[in-house]
Formats: sequence, C-alpha cells, structure tokens
Amino acid sequence: MLPVRKPSHKLEDRIEVGARILFVGINPGLRSAQVGHHFAGYSNRFWKLLYESRLVTEPLTYLDDGRLPEWKLGVTNIIGRCSSGIDDLNPAEYRRGRARLERTIRRFRPEIVAFLGVTIFRILFPDHPTWALGKTQVCLANVPIFLLPNPSGRNAHYSYDRMLAVFRELRMVAVRPDSYRGVPG
Repeated sequence: MLPVRKPSHKLEDRIEVGARILFVGINPGLRSAQVGHHFAGYSNRFWKLLYESRLVTEPLTYLDDGRLPEWKLGVTNIIGRCSSGIDDLNPAEYRRGRARLERTIRRFRPEIVAFLGVTIFRILFPDHPTWALGKTQVCLANVPIFLLPNPSGRNAHYSYDRMLAVFRELRMVAVRPDSYRGVPG
C-alpha cells in the first residue's frame, strides 16, 4: 500500500541533465499529490501513451515516474500546488511557475520541452496568435516547445488515437532534435 501524503505535498521534478524531453504539466491533481507520483489519476493516460508511442521501452505506471531519466525523459509542473482542477489556480501562480520552469530548463537543458495541454501554451504565450498540437515555432529558455494534448481523463477534446499520434510525432522529433528549431522565446 502506498503512503498517503498530505494533499499540499509538492511533487519532485523527475529530470536529469541530458534529458531529451521534459514533459510539463499544469499542476498535480489531488491523487498525484496524495501518493507522491506524477500522473497518478485513475483515468490519466500519460503512462500508456508513453509506452504505446515507444518513448519508453516497457509499460510503466505512476509508481515508475522516478525511472523516466532512464529514457532521457523528465517531468515537472508549472505550478507545484495540487488542486482538484485548474480553476483553483491564479495568474500569479502561473507567472511564478513560468519563471521556475525557465530556471529548470536552463539548469537541465532538455532538447525539447513538451507541454501537456493547450491551456499551458495559451497561458504562457497569450500573445501567440495560433497554436496547434505538435511542433511549435516557440521556444522557452531557448529550447523548442512541442505541444501535446493533456492526457487527463477529463480531457474529452481528443480521442486516444489522436493523442497517440501526437505522442508518436514527438518521438520522431526527439530522434532528430537538431531538425527542430523553434524561435527564441
């Protein structure tokens, strides 16, 4: 049985220097904060998408989040505080989170920053006129941003097949990161 943590528990970033991809979520859900692992929600499809897109070579669960660096992957959140939904978050938290994310990117130098959800992109780049899933023409701390659908079970905007296709596109881009250049941001 997993230890139960207070819901205010902030999850540790799981990243090491040399990461190919840093996955960025908005903030931990209540279950993730409770068990101390990323993407622990019962309906979250992140781990299944990682495996089926071949970003990892074996099936993983939220209990394996500490193993992501084995595949040169990392994970963090814009906002460390858990909540039951993004409506509980405020603009100041996003501003502080962006600054912290930029420091994290400069420290670990991933080749690609993969935002998990359009909401993150819209909030961090409100003046950017367009967005689409996949490669963007935007960088954060001089690292290109790739836009993935949010894998939460609450996200009904994309079918699982569409999500998987975009995760597979990320894998292909990660194989040749020198071919992917965004614009400074």
